[in-house]
Amino acid sequence: MVKRTLAEKLSILSDAAKYDASCASSGGERRDARDGKGLGSTGGSGICHAYAPDGRCISLLKILMTNFCIYDCAYCINRASSRVERARFSVEEVVHLTVEFYRRNYIEGLFLSSGIIRSPDDTMADMVRIARRLREVEGFRGYIHLKTIPSASPELIDEAGRWADRLSINVEMPTERALADLAPEKSAQGIRRAMADVRSRREASREGQSFRGKRPAKFAPAGQSTQVIVGADGSDDRTILTQSAGLYASYGLSRVYYSAFSPIPDPARALPLKAPPLVREHRLYQADWLLRFYGFEVGEIGGRSGMLDLDVDPKTAWALEHRERFPVDVNGASRESLLRVPGFGTKTVGRILAARRRGAVRYEHLAAMGAVMKHARAFVTAPGWSPRGMLDEDNLRARFAPKPEQLALF
Repeated sequence: MVKRTLAEKLSILSDAAKYDASCASSGGERRDARDGKGLGSTGGSGICHAYAPDGRCISLLKILMTNFCIYDCAYCINRASSRVERARFSVEEVVHLTVEFYRRNYIEGLFLSSGIIRSPDDTMADMVRIARRLREVEGFRGYIHLKTIPSASPELIDEAGRWADRLSINVEMPTERALADLAPEKSAQGIRRAMADVRSRREASREGQSFRGKRPAKFAPAGQSTQVIVGADGSDDRTILTQSAGLYASYGLSRVYYSAFSPIPDPARALPLKAPPLVREHRLYQADWLLRFYGFEVGEIGGRSGMLDLDVDPKTAWALEHRERFPVDVNGASRESLLRVPGFGTKTVGRILAARRRGAVRYEHLAAMGAVMKHARAFVTAPGWSPRGMLDEDNLRARFAPKPEQLALF
């Protein structure tokens, strides 16, 4: 193996980590430092930016421990047969980088993944050593996200969850068949068993006091997440969203991340030659939000062809197909109906409901409540406003198609 400097390793292994999207730190809580000491707070090369629920931008050191791998997944640039440059960090080097990057105010946490070296247990054991040393030796109280290895021993997964804020186990593909075809060394059943184990351990850690009267240690308090690759196989958007809905329901995931397949050097013959449009990934995130927070079902937003509309966001596409449900009266409609209005987010709907208890909500109030009236005005009535014939205009759909640079969430 070529001997490399720490800077060279960082360049190789941070670049190799860019394909993993599941590194947001939403939901992390500040770890208690009862002695008043410790580094980091939850709240250049290898640094990624994630966003907390309150809008804060959180910087993470995002690296692979190594890009050597004994697996040969067709879609992975680090697969065993790939001819990429290889590097490997030691446990001490990852700890050193994390602490020094924090001290220079570059980061607030660590996202650590890895190729599989020697065996799943050997690799997971090194990742656990890194997290344990950061917590116990360095007193690091910042955010730690570990990418866990499904086939690693339950004891190692248990220890990983005690040191890390979040764990993630990637399902990789939308279907078991696609995983078997493109990553035959991985098991869909094994991945789901590992996710179920993480969920059960998290639930046990929140049950309060044990029979001995001691409170269990927190296990992955920021939850678990996963990632699915979009466009590496022939799965349509309805299939992907059906899988996501099942994962949320079965394993209590904090997030499902969608990563548009990107053609890689020296590709396997089984892969497509072109990447899917990035707007498809964006539409999947929007649809995922509708499933989680807006009361939509997969069958409502999966598209007639099984593919999401790339020209308009999923909520607007649904509204345009169900014009008989509109316009809705902002002063009389239920919460469920208001959540279906394009341009109304969950916070806006909450403000409307609160304001209605004090008096009528007028059209001019809506923008101040956070509504995007460019999208909403054709779908609502309020004192001072009626959409009149807007819903019947032939060019209504064209009015909602955003320019490429205007891709907002809703």
